[in-house]
Amino acid sequence: MTPRGWALLTLAGLVVALVVTAALLVPWHRPPAPRADQLAALRSLPVDQVARGRAFHAALRPAGYASLAVGLLVALALGLTPLGSRLVELAGRPLGGHWIAQAVLGGLAVMLLADLLTLPFAAWRHTVLVRYGLSTQGWGGWAVDLAKSYAVTAVIGALVLLGFYSVVRLAPRWWWAFGAAGAAGLVVLLSFVLPVLVEPVFNRFTPMEPGPLRSELMSMAARDGVPVRDVLVADASRRTRAVNAYVSGLGPTRRVVVYDTLLREATPEEVTSVVAHELGHARDRDVWIGTLVGALGAAAAVVALYLIGSWPPLLRLAGVESISQPRAFPLLIALISVAGLVATPVQALVSRQVEARADAHALALTGDPATFVAMQRRLAGVNLADPDPPRWEYLWSASHPSTVERMAAARAYAREIGR
Repeated sequence: MTPRGWALLTLAGLVVALVVTAALLVPWHRPPAPRADQLAALRSLPVDQVARGRAFHAALRPAGYASLAVGLLVALALGLTPLGSRLVELAGRPLGGHWIAQAVLGGLAVMLLADLLTLPFAAWRHTVLVRYGLSTQGWGGWAVDLAKSYAVTAVIGALVLLGFYSVVRLAPRWWWAFGAAGAAGLVVLLSFVLPVLVEPVFNRFTPMEPGPLRSELMSMAARDGVPVRDVLVADASRRTRAVNAYVSGLGPTRRVVVYDTLLREATPEEVTSVVAHELGHARDRDVWIGTLVGALGAAAAVVALYLIGSWPPLLRLAGVESISQPRAFPLLIALISVAGLVATPVQALVSRQVEARADAHALALTGDPATFVAMQRRLAGVNLADPDPPRWEYLWSASHPSTVERMAAARAYAREIGR
């Protein structure tokens, strides 16, 4: 069998594994709360809060969708014309056009160009956040965070590019197989190292101070059977007034992180409700599941890029002879951009189902639906959420159930337990 035949067989196997994994591990059986309950929850929210949240998101949309459109057009313009290959050649020319220079410098140049062309939209978004009082950063702090983001992306990108094209040169016929394994391994590796190496670049984390709240959270984690070494507090207030908490990492790097803004804005009972939600993610191994799905998806993407990118008409459009050339990297980026656009609503759907399960876990763990509803009101108010977003936008990109869905689900749970 030819390498292409093996690639087709491998892709089929990875797709089947991905579908089976998602079917078995994603909680698809959780339907949204009845629409009548959602509308009742919406009517219970202050009118001015709903109006402000909707106005805020209306102000954000032009920059967000313009950035998405420009980024996609840039990727297609560089990948489906000879412009991208010429940019890679130009970036590598100061070092004699060596393949390493083209792979690393050329690849970074392609990514940087897209970032620079969408930078005005990022600045536009920041002005909206400042105008609505959600951001506490000045332009200096915003620029520093942006530079940090570019630096982290450049370091990780350079290592990935060097590793990928080294494999291509060592195994020109079978690079897709090694590349698929490497992509899956990278997803797993990043799940371990991002919390301890990358997150501290943007925030300072300190253990929650001893006291009744910390004791309650640790006790709740013990009752839940979730090993948590500590609860950390992130200094999010230096850039935002938004409140949040999350769980990240695997094994020894797993930690529950609470924004300092949440501790300031919410009652201890509400903080407990939020952390109970995050414990749900840990209890149901959502980070592990996400890592597994991501690893399978990354491996399948590499194989698919090899198969699609080897199509002669595409190569002619890009002005390259082979998808494995560093000069063909813009074509890879174009294909990845289109695939990401198609996958966005699927990823959002999976995320909403997982988040709904974590909500149900929080309600069962605390047995306090009233506090859960109060916390959802507070989250929506402080974070300027649209409690009932437009249906098209919700289906396209919402990673969490809407505020009214979550409130309605809590009220349904209250009826079940007779409260």
